[in-house]
Amino acid sequence: MKLVVGLDGQSSGEKALNFAKSLAGSMESCELIVVYVIEWSPFSFQTAEENAQRHKRREEEISIAMERVLNPAVASLKAVGLNARAIVRHGDVADTIDDIAKAETAGQIIVARSSAGGLTSRIFGSSTANLVMNASVPVTVVA
Repeated sequence: MKLVVGLDGQSSGEKALNFAKSLAGSMESCELIVVYVIEWSPFSFQTAEENAQRHKRREEEISIAMERVLNPAVASLKAVGLNARAIVRHGDVADTIDDIAKAETAGQIIVARSSAGGLTSRIFGSSTANLVMNASVPVTVVA
């Protein structure tokens, strides 16, 4: 079975990762796909120069997400003998996580509920609710 684990770059993501680690450890065969979505709207009108700058910024954001969030998460899973890999995407958080789950034929999505304010609750508050309501596979929300 494949499990998609959505991380938000906050400490609450550790809870989701630990839950997924425990669940995967109890299975005979499991692949963990650790996902980080950078919220990004494709709807804007820009010049060619602005588009080039935007592309560069997107590439930098992907690199930072891999270095700071996903690579350490995948390393921690592999350190305990689990099969894991990482995916970073730009887009709507809920839709993108669900799209990845569908493309990967995952059996479940695991995310953390954050009680923090600001950006984290904006992204993983409403996005978690949207994901739970609209996902094509079961979603576990870790408190």
